Amino acid sequence: MVDHSMQSTVSHKSRRWLVGLLLVLVVVGLCWWLWPSSSKKQQGAQPEGHTGKSGMMRPGFGGSTLAVPVRVSEVKRGDFPVFYKALGTVTALNTINVRSRVAGELVKVYFKEGQMVKAGDLLAEIDPRSYQNALLQAEGTLLQNQAQLKNAQVDVQRYRGLYAEDSIAKQTLDTAEALVSQYQGTVKTNQAAVNDAKLNLEFTKIRAPISGRVGLRQLDVGNLVAANDTTALVVITQTEPIVVSFTLPENDLALVIARYRSGAKLPVQAWDRGDRKELAVGVLSSIDNQIDITTGTLKFKALFENRDQVLFPNQFVNVRLLADTLKDVILAPSAAIQFGTNGSFVYALDGDNKVKIRSIKVGATDGDVTVIEEGLAPGDRVVLEGTDRLRDGGAVEVVNDSAEVPATPASHLQGGPAAGDATAPASDAAKSKAHE
Repeated sequence: MVDHSMQSTVSHKSRRWLVGLLLVLVVVGLCWWLWPSSSKKQQGAQPEGHTGKSGMMRPGFGGSTLAVPVRVSEVKRGDFPVFYKALGTVTALNTINVRSRVAGELVKVYFKEGQMVKAGDLLAEIDPRSYQNALLQAEGTLLQNQAQLKNAQVDVQRYRGLYAEDSIAKQTLDTAEALVSQYQGTVKTNQAAVNDAKLNLEFTKIRAPISGRVGLRQLDVGNLVAANDTTALVVITQTEPIVVSFTLPENDLALVIARYRSGAKLPVQAWDRGDRKELAVGVLSSIDNQIDITTGTLKFKALFENRDQVLFPNQFVNVRLLADTLKDVILAPSAAIQFGTNGSFVYALDGDNKVKIRSIKVGATDGDVTVIEEGLAPGDRVVLEGTDRLRDGGAVEVVNDSAEVPATPASHLQGGPAAGDATAPASDAAKSKAHE
């Protein structure tokens, strides 16, 4: 009895499932049958609540041919600077560890930490008393031997007169002359000792060997200092001028080396860590003589005047080397360039309300602007935004014409994109309209 009721329930559920399936198939068939007529009605009349701000119906499912809102920019002709970018480190032109050349007690310090000094400025002083005494002793010995030399010279003059009168033997005169030469050598030795004592006394005054900025003091007044001690009194770095060291891959070397060897002054820009602000501009000063085989790069140095002291030794900077400037080339915004299986292309306006796919050949780029070698001409308008819903020959509506592409791509480096830059972000109103 129980088994029979369970079989009846299963049979009832199967019939309900079959009926539901048939209803779904019927609905699908009706939709397929009625779809062409619905499309024709949509083409003839615009349903309420489906229009955008532009007054055109949004393109939707089914391959609608309604206009797509887009932003465009005009292709221009101008000069294009070719920059090579690299990571650089600021390096002092000279770095000096100031040490004492004589031993003694440090009695005075004349500099302030971090100040600028000139070559020859007095930095510190060692107790000079022992060296003053050594100088006096050397000078006394010199005076003593000078007196002996003078007496020997007088004797020689006397002996020469007596020898001329044949009053003394020749040997006596020769001995007197030899004694004069001996005293002359002794006086020279004493003079050297005096000069050495004066030099040591001068070394008690520690002076700046170069112009630059002093660092933090390493020794305090009262410390006993040894000659050429391992601990420096202070470190001086020459910051005017200053150099920036950087490397470039060997693939970029041909143009740079050719321009450098021709005598051209290649400008080098130093930008901050975030690559947003230009810090200083210098020139390429030197090139290494061999490529590093581990990295495939060559080392370069650029010289900066750094009169405003904006660059500090060991500072990290972003380097932009102006290798060349391409004259009178065709420029287009990089945002308009698309990439497909057949290469690069753009959507160019064909008239006022249609677009056409143009295959192009691209050249150098700086990220915002690209050189177009083939496929476009000055005056052509290309689509910047809205390309995801475009097709060849499709209808478009230009909702916001972009301003012209800057004639010099480097103009966007001066304080960011200008208001009229083709690469500047679209306004909120334009973005909202482009999405309708």
